[in-house]
Amino acid sequence: MLDPANNAELPPIPGKLYFTIGEVSGLCAVKPHVLRYWEQEFPQLKSINRRGNRRYYQRQDVLMIRQIRSLLYDQGFTIGGARQRLSGENQKEDSTQSRQLINQMIIELEEVLGTLKS
Repeated sequence: MLDPANNAELPPIPGKLYFTIGEVSGLCAVKPHVLRYWEQEFPQLKSINRRGNRRYYQRQDVLMIRQIRSLLYDQGFTIGGARQRLSGENQKEDSTQSRQLINQMIIELEEVLGTLKS
């Protein structure tokens, strides 16, 4: 589960359908080679290969990467422990991702409100 306090450190996720590996790297503060490695280690994480075999991620992938990052870097899980935690939380996954989406939408709506006020 992503720590809301740590979530504030990461930039908001733009409202796009697909993100390049470079964009996801910046959004999640994880280097591209780490993302490629995590794809091999976590079955929940899958990129889409398009346009000359380039990796593209969807919004739910970015949220999953942030969750994996939190488990590994903030909560001190090993790769195996994080994988087990994620697979054991399949029932909780939807509610966790929903909560993350709601938090993200609140941030985006506050930005829109700020833009409209100025």
